[in-house]
Amino acid sequence: MNLAGVLVCNRVTVSQFRVRAPELTGRGGWLNTAEPLSLRQLRGKVVILDFWTFCCANCLHVLDELRPLEDKYRDVLVVVGVHSPKFAHEADHAAVTAAVERYEVHHPVLDDPDLGLWRQYAVRAWPSLAVIDPEGYVVAQAAGEGQVSALDRIVAQLVEKHDAKGTLRRGDGPYVPPEPQPTELRFPAKAILVDDHLLVADAGHHQIVEMDLDGETVRRRIGTGDRGHRDGREPQFAEPNGLTQLPDGDIVVADTANHVLRRVGTTTTTVPLHIDGVPDVVSPWDVAWWPAIERVVVAAAGVHLLLAWDPVAGAVTRLAGTTTEGLKDGPALSGWLAQPSGLAPDGDRLWFVDSETSALRYLDAEGNLHTVIGEGLFDFGHVDGPAGKARLQHPLGVTLLPDRTVAISDTYNGALRRYDPAADEVSTLATDLAEPSDAVVVGNDVVVVESAAHRLVRPIADRTTIAGSALRTQRPVTDIAPRTTLTVTFTPPPGRKLDERYGPATRLSVTASPPELLGAGGGDTAQLRRDLSLRPGEGVLHITAQAAACDDDPAIDHPACHVARQDWGVPVRVTADGPGELRLVLLGE
Repeated sequence: MNLAGVLVCNRVTVSQFRVRAPELTGRGGWLNTAEPLSLRQLRGKVVILDFWTFCCANCLHVLDELRPLEDKYRDVLVVVGVHSPKFAHEADHAAVTAAVERYEVHHPVLDDPDLGLWRQYAVRAWPSLAVIDPEGYVVAQAAGEGQVSALDRIVAQLVEKHDAKGTLRRGDGPYVPPEPQPTELRFPAKAILVDDHLLVADAGHHQIVEMDLDGETVRRRIGTGDRGHRDGREPQFAEPNGLTQLPDGDIVVADTANHVLRRVGTTTTTVPLHIDGVPDVVSPWDVAWWPAIERVVVAAAGVHLLLAWDPVAGAVTRLAGTTTEGLKDGPALSGWLAQPSGLAPDGDRLWFVDSETSALRYLDAEGNLHTVIGEGLFDFGHVDGPAGKARLQHPLGVTLLPDRTVAISDTYNGALRRYDPAADEVSTLATDLAEPSDAVVVGNDVVVVESAAHRLVRPIADRTTIAGSALRTQRPVTDIAPRTTLTVTFTPPPGRKLDERYGPATRLSVTASPPELLGAGGGDTAQLRRDLSLRPGEGVLHITAQAAACDDDPAIDHPACHVARQDWGVPVRVTADGPGELRLVLLGE
C-alpha cells in the first residue's frame, strides 16, 4: 500500500484515520538488531519511523530530539530509523554502518538505499516521521525537526488507549548495540596546527586531543570523554567539530551537538549562539578567526548561516544567509547557504564549503557571496577541470595551501581536491580516503583528517584530472500543476487556541530554487493557504510555516504560548496534468 494522498488529513491526531502501515522492507538490511524486523513482530508497541539520511543536519537534530522520548517510553515505544540516502555515498551500507555509530543511534535502523519505503510512506523531505499504533496502523506523519512535544502527546494518548484496550505490550525493545571498537581517535572531525603540536576534534570520543606533529602520538586529552555539556577544568563536549585559535592563545571549539561554542584556556567556558529569530539548533560545524573582520566566523550548518562572534564584546551577529537552504549569491544577508561546514580565511576572502549543495564558495569582506563550484541542492559528482563544470560530493573541509590555492576535503568522494583561483581549475590531489573531513598544513605536508578511518594521514599527492559524471540526487519528486494551491494544515493541540491578540498567529513563507520556477505566490503571508503560479520544469519549493497557540483556560492569568515552526524543501515537477493541490501538515508544539 502507498500512503500518497492519505497522510494529508485535516487533523493530525491518533483517532481520525486508520491506514494499515506498509511493511518494513529495504534492500540494504538491518543494523542495531539481532534479526530483521517486521511490523508484525512489533505489534503491541508504539512505533515511530524516522526517515533520515546522515548528511542532513536537521536529521541529526531529530536523532537528539528522540533520545528523551525513547528513554521516557522505553518499555512501550520502538523507534526505527529508515535510512533514505540523498548522495551516492550514503547508499553504501558500510557508510551507513559508520554513521549509525558516529551519531550514537541507539535504535534499530533499516538501510533503504533505493528509497522504496520512502515512497511507500509518501515521504517528501528529510527528516520525516511516521507514528504507527500497537495494532499496526499509521496514525500520524510529520516532516522536519521540532516535533518532540507533539510526538510525546501522541505517544501518551496511544499508550493510554491501548493499555485500556489490552493491545499494548510492555517489555524490552529489539535494539542490540554493536560491539565497541577501541581506537586512539574515533571519527575525528577537524584539526589545527598550534605551535609545535596538532589539536584534533575527536568527535566520536567527545574530546579535544593534543597530538605530536606525527599525527599519532597523543600528548593529552581535553574533556572527560562522556557526551555532555559541562564547563570547568574537566569539561564535557558533544560531537565537537571545528577548532580555531584566538589571538590571545585560547582555543574556540564548535561544540556541534550542544549547539554552542566553547572557549578553552586554563578552563573551559560556554559561548551561546543566540540570534533573534533563528532556532537555537545551529549545529556549529566549523570556526575560524578571520583577521579581516577581527571576529570568529561560525559555520552554523543546522540553520544555513555564517555567524560572527566578537570575543571581546561577546556579541553574535549574522554574516550571511537567511536560514533558507539553497544556493544564492549576492548580498550576503539575503543569500542562501546549505549547511556550511568548513572555513578557511584568506585575507579579505573567506572560503567555505556548503556541503548540501556540494559547493565551494567565498564571502568577501564587503559582504557579498560568490560561488566557484556548485549548482544546487541535488547536483554533485566527481568532475575536475574548469570550475564552472566541476563537481564535488558533500565536502566538509577547506584548507588554504601555502601557494594560495585551496584544498577541499571532498568527503563523500573520498578525495582531496585542489582549486586554483588563478587558473579557475579543479584537480584531484588524492583519492581512496575514508570520508576526509579536514586538512591542515604541517611544514611541507598536508595532513588529512580521515574521519571514517579514525586517523590522520599524509596522503601521497598524485595530482590528476578526473572526468567523472555530473550526477543528480534521485530523490522522488512531487508532480504539481502550473497553478497549484498550497495548504499547510495546522490544528492547535487540545487545550490551546491560536494566539491572535497581537496580530496574525500564523505565517507562511514560500520561495523556490531556481527562483524563476515560481512565477507568483512567493513571499510571506499570514494565511497558511496560498495559490501558486509555477513555470513548467523541475526545482525545489522552500516552504516555511509557523503557528502560535496559547493555553485556552480562562483560569490562567498568564497563559503559556507555544510556537510551531517547520521548514520543507519539496522537489517538484511542474506539468500540465499534475495535481493542482499540495498539502503539508504542521504539528502543534
